Amino acid sequence: MNDAGNGNGEWLTPAERRQQQLERLQISCNRAYKNVPFYRNRFQAADLSPQDIGSLEDVRRLPFTERRHFGEHYPYGLFAVPLRDIVRIHTAPGIGGSLTVSGYTARDLKMWKEMVARALKAAGVSADDILQIVLHPGLANWGRDYKDGAEALQASVIPLNALHLSKQILVLRDYKSSVLITTPSSAVQIQELLFAADINPNELSLKTLILVGEPASRELRRGIEEHLHVTTWQHYGLSEVPGPAVAYECEGHEGLHVSEDHFLVEVLDPKTHEPVPEGESGELVLTSLTIQAFPLIRFRTGDRVRVLAEGCPCGRTLRRMEWLPDRVDELLVIQGVKIQKDQVAVRVAQTLGFSPKKLSLHLVRQGGYSALEVQLGMEEDLFSDEIKELERLVRKTAFELRQEFGVPVEVRLLEGPSVEAHP
Repeated sequence: MNDAGNGNGEWLTPAERRQQQLERLQISCNRAYKNVPFYRNRFQAADLSPQDIGSLEDVRRLPFTERRHFGEHYPYGLFAVPLRDIVRIHTAPGIGGSLTVSGYTARDLKMWKEMVARALKAAGVSADDILQIVLHPGLANWGRDYKDGAEALQASVIPLNALHLSKQILVLRDYKSSVLITTPSSAVQIQELLFAADINPNELSLKTLILVGEPASRELRRGIEEHLHVTTWQHYGLSEVPGPAVAYECEGHEGLHVSEDHFLVEVLDPKTHEPVPEGESGELVLTSLTIQAFPLIRFRTGDRVRVLAEGCPCGRTLRRMEWLPDRVDELLVIQGVKIQKDQVAVRVAQTLGFSPKKLSLHLVRQGGYSALEVQLGMEEDLFSDEIKELERLVRKTAFELRQEFGVPVEVRLLEGPSVEAHP
């Protein structure tokens, strides 16, 4: 059986794919059962053992893993290897005030580097390119993964840094970057700042724009391509899995190829948890097949996707999916960072010194630019004789939330009833 790491995993026959996935699923379930009490207890509660997994369909008998479980087992409770075997630890915002911690073994890092390199290669990235990474702090971990993947292709890399977008544009022009990895929202901002600075896109060497973190509509992509004179490519990833390029576009630009040699994919009805009919949309559920340190079994992503059943003209046999903009849960995705109301409420309470009775979240868009708007109802604890003091509290709250999530935040005070969070 050819190993996916050398690129052959993209071209397996359906029979070879199923056999590879089954073997890797059994190994992953055995590892999780043997080394992670959380998974062992859930197997036993379902009256199952890893030996009961005799087909890919048997995965449906296993319980789901959800985001709340990361906080409940913080920090290392879901690791399947001793800490001495962990060579990198990633931290991402969790839910309810907790953090999401994931780890990599040396083999995991090698696997992820090869997977990211494969996705970049599908977008035409090569040793002749200068690749620049511009991501918000909430996706800083992805910056390292993309750097490793690009360097594996021997591309020159301008890693993620803390420069303001206006400075990133100067780097883009002066360093002659040919590939840019960023979120759709940041791409629109870069486009606007470029024109505001009276810089003609023809002055750039940019030809390839890889959009990550959030789905981008065809209309948005066409606008970016026309203004910046580039070809856009979409990558799908998750901080919890942990990493980018779980799925990626090929030259056909019709859906994203899922790295099925590393993940088992289910698309389920979010209410019944049953598989949806072919061609219909549902929640993407992922089971890791090759991750050693941090195996995930039936992780509910909350992302809505649709699997494209027909084969791809590129010849890759990895299934393709369409990544849809609406989610099946209440999380807001802003510039690639997932935000839950409870997370915001915890940080706001810490900043104000009390828990506001009326708090709502909104995703606000201006063109392709997105930000988190937090609305607080006026209440007695917020009253102050000094308008300046009230303004200071609003600014401080917005600052603390920007620090927490690494995305643009606006805080507004409103009178009257609050509206629940919605996308």
